[in-house]
Amino acid sequence: MTPYLLEYLPILIFLGIAAVMGVAFMVLPAILAPSDPDAEKVSSYECGFNAFEDARMKFDVRFYLVAILFIIFDLEVAFFFPLAATLIDMPDGLRGPSYLSAMVFLAVLTVGLFYEWKKGALEWE
Repeated sequence: MTPYLLEYLPILIFLGIAAVMGVAFMVLPAILAPSDPDAEKVSSYECGFNAFEDARMKFDVRFYLVAILFIIFDLEVAFFFPLAATLIDMPDGLRGPSYLSAMVFLAVLTVGLFYEWKKGALEWE
């Protein structure tokens, strides 16, 4: 082998070991694990009680709105923590525009929250 190809030998060894381990982790449980399912084990289970309706029933839109609001404000927090940590160490020339862009982002999210509030999406009956 040429010295150039020998540089890739550790990667090939790593990929070979990973492939062997992956196959072993899939095959060994099928061979060694006990397989004695009873009726209780293979029955359908949802939230502690038996399924009583079709699994494809329609949900109320409010579930989705609450989920979307959660994701939006969760992302807001995820974006503001790194910004707050780096805003302290920024040079003076970049601190103002960074702060302004963060405030515009916060304003857009606040307008969205007030819109949801006004439309009654946060009201639960």
